[in-house]
Amino acid sequence: MEQILEITNPMLLSVGIIFMVCELIMYLFPPKRINSLYGYRTAASMESQAKWDFAQKYGAKVMMCIGFIFVIISYTKYYFNTNENTDLAVGMLVMIIGSFAMIPIVDKKLEKPALISFQFN
Repeated sequence: MEQILEITNPMLLSVGIIFMVCELIMYLFPPKRINSLYGYRTAASMESQAKWDFAQKYGAKVMMCIGFIFVIISYTKYYFNTNENTDLAVGMLVMIIGSFAMIPIVDKKLEKPALISFQFN
């Protein structure tokens, strides 16, 4: 275990794993009804039940991919040999960017009503 932490950014590795686990749970058990507490919640996803259902499944897939990318990026420490402060800063920056990158990706798909109705008919 110690060898893995020497060649990875532990912040990115742990956040990537947490994202993948949480989004797997979200994919398997998405919220059934539109709500303001749990799920992928944007104005576009809350317009209709069909958009809500699509956004929950598609958003979970996108977030799992982002989590996987975090895990891969965490191994760049092997090449750059950074210190703990740099690991933390890079981890936080990548986590914030990755989290917000999901919104335009999912909302762009929500703009295509034919795709959404095709998947739920």
